[in-house]
Amino acid sequence: MASVSAENHGDQTMVRTLWQDISSELYERFSKIRLVLSDVDGVLSDGKIYLTAQGDEIKSFNAKDGCGIVALGACKVDFGVITGRSSPLVEKRMKSLKARFVCQGAGDKVRAFERIAEEAAVDPRECLYIGDDVIDLPLMRLVGVSVAVADAHPLAKREADLVTVNIGGNGAVREVADIILQCHGMLDRKERSM
Repeated sequence: MASVSAENHGDQTMVRTLWQDISSELYERFSKIRLVLSDVDGVLSDGKIYLTAQGDEIKSFNAKDGCGIVALGACKVDFGVITGRSSPLVEKRMKSLKARFVCQGAGDKVRAFERIAEEAAVDPRECLYIGDDVIDLPLMRLVGVSVAVADAHPLAKREADLVTVNIGGNGAVREVADIILQCHGMLDRKERSM
């Protein structure tokens, strides 16, 4: 594990990450993550769906999130998405980022997660899920680390182990990736190589 700055706050030791202080217990769980899964709308995008006059869908993705996703590969952490909607834009974006898992049209996110975890040969405690709404709650309860973006539904934020500083579609996934990279002592090396 990377050397980190830690402070005592009452009964809890806090670890300083690039983005926010987290408990040493949560930092330890972050260090064991081997698979990061994310919702798309409201997490990787800002949640807005633009439609052209021809009925084509347009989404906006943040390049910072993309850099974080690609960098996770440096510490052998896989990335994937589980989303209830289907969009060729998501498929194209995830392919460009070399995401290992792309599950679209998932009516049951828990079932989709179980299939992915089995294929990836990881224990649920080695998985992190980033969500933003109540549909994500059952899956958030199953993983080793659950994350809600800053502008998530209040119930998702209440359930999460970590609430990001950044809002969905604006670097929240990069923030999570940076914490994982820091746990593996890879944050500085990642920044020099980009």
